[in-house]
Amino acid sequence: MNSSPPLPALRVFLVEDTISIRTRMAARFAAIEGVEIVGVAEEPGPALDGIGATVADVVVMDLHLTGGTGMELLRGLAQRRFPVIAIVLTNHSGNGFREACLANGAHYFFDKTSEFELACHTIKRIAHARCARGLHSLGAHHV
Repeated sequence: MNSSPPLPALRVFLVEDTISIRTRMAARFAAIEGVEIVGVAEEPGPALDGIGATVADVVVMDLHLTGGTGMELLRGLAQRRFPVIAIVLTNHSGNGFREACLANGAHYFFDKTSEFELACHTIKRIAHARCARGLHSLGAHHV
């Protein structure tokens, strides 16, 4: 029997201004083993405050936000040097948007319509990689 404490969940913060989409994202991501939704926001300023307050590991954001843009949020994350993985999940998925987001600090960029499941798989992979690293650091070599 393993007496090690459970590893903390991957803390995900959502930044999406459409309530129905945000609700779907939260439900789908929270259903991934090892993932916890720690906060939501609709605009860049409150998102930055929430990300800092919750010590999020991952931020999933849209480009079009109430009172601002995902690009502003990416720049704010870089300025504050938050150690988060930034995932852009948007309908504005042209190459120009993709290149600009990646140049401004996004780690991943997905089309909300055609790559939603790929985004889910990416979050699952990040959560599982974190868990594996945590188990390794605890001395567990076999899962």
